[in-house]
Amino acid sequence: MTTNTTPPHQRPLGRSGLSVTEIGYGAWGIGADMWKGAQDDESLTALRRYVTLGGNFIDTAMGYGNGHSERLVGQVAREHPGTLVATKISPLNMQWPAAPTTTADQAYPGEYVIRMTDESLARLGLDTIDVQQLHVWNDSWLGQGDWQDAVTQLKRDGKVRAFGISINDHQPHNAVAAVEAGAVDSVQVIYNVFDQSPQDRLLDACHAHGVGVIVRVALDEGSLTGTLTEHTTFPEGDWRNGYFGGNRLTELQPRLRAIEQDLGIRTDGLAETSLRFVLSHPAVSTVIVGMRSVRNVERNLALADGQGLPAEQVQKLHAHRWDRNWYLPAE
Repeated sequence: MTTNTTPPHQRPLGRSGLSVTEIGYGAWGIGADMWKGAQDDESLTALRRYVTLGGNFIDTAMGYGNGHSERLVGQVAREHPGTLVATKISPLNMQWPAAPTTTADQAYPGEYVIRMTDESLARLGLDTIDVQQLHVWNDSWLGQGDWQDAVTQLKRDGKVRAFGISINDHQPHNAVAAVEAGAVDSVQVIYNVFDQSPQDRLLDACHAHGVGVIVRVALDEGSLTGTLTEHTTFPEGDWRNGYFGGNRLTELQPRLRAIEQDLGIRTDGLAETSLRFVLSHPAVSTVIVGMRSVRNVERNLALADGQGLPAEQVQKLHAHRWDRNWYLPAE
């Protein structure tokens, strides 16, 4: 695929006032802890290529490599003013996902939210975080504890421009109340060809209330790239050994072949089709993709052209919804 020479298409992040490129940079992998093989020089080169091609939205977290990802992102963001940075606050009790019984004060007491934001700003080397997010969420936390007061203060002090939540794995319903209450500017959610559950309620609620949608895992942790076979192996210590554990890679193959046959595409067209499927929903603001190489940056950012999929292809892909949770251990 040739690199797109026109600037990447941007969309509003809800009513936040921020405009973000359709393809964002997901910086989990460059934290170099749970994804093995990342090299800092290669990560910085890829980040710089992303912003020089016109990409403007990078999503990281304090928990990605214990702040390592934030430091790399901040280095590039300082070199390229105007780059929008989103990060996330790990829960105080370090529980992913949040247990239903966890209270707001156990996960996000107000003083902790402020202190962790200050620490992220220091690692990033920036004065303001464009989108600060809670890294786990329970809708029961609405009106509970003092985290909302902390967010108000952070915005008033100019440390945070917009505030959002990152929704627990495969729980898109667990944010509808926050969206409808006007408590957040954005939500980050898993949404892909297999996990279409955000279409049930969440995406429509976000669209109706002007809340930005940051999509993660649009390629299902790599399965929708088409590059994984039943013989694929991952480095020791790489978390994907669990995600694709047991016979899951074998189970995956007929699902991919069915998509290819239904849409008349080749295996090497799966990634583009999958990203365009997500971008075809009007509620989606940006899709963050892990891109540790310049080649992947160029290939993915070229898709930020304002074009989704034809309606008939979107409709066909609706039939390939596959409800399962591979974040749970394989049996």
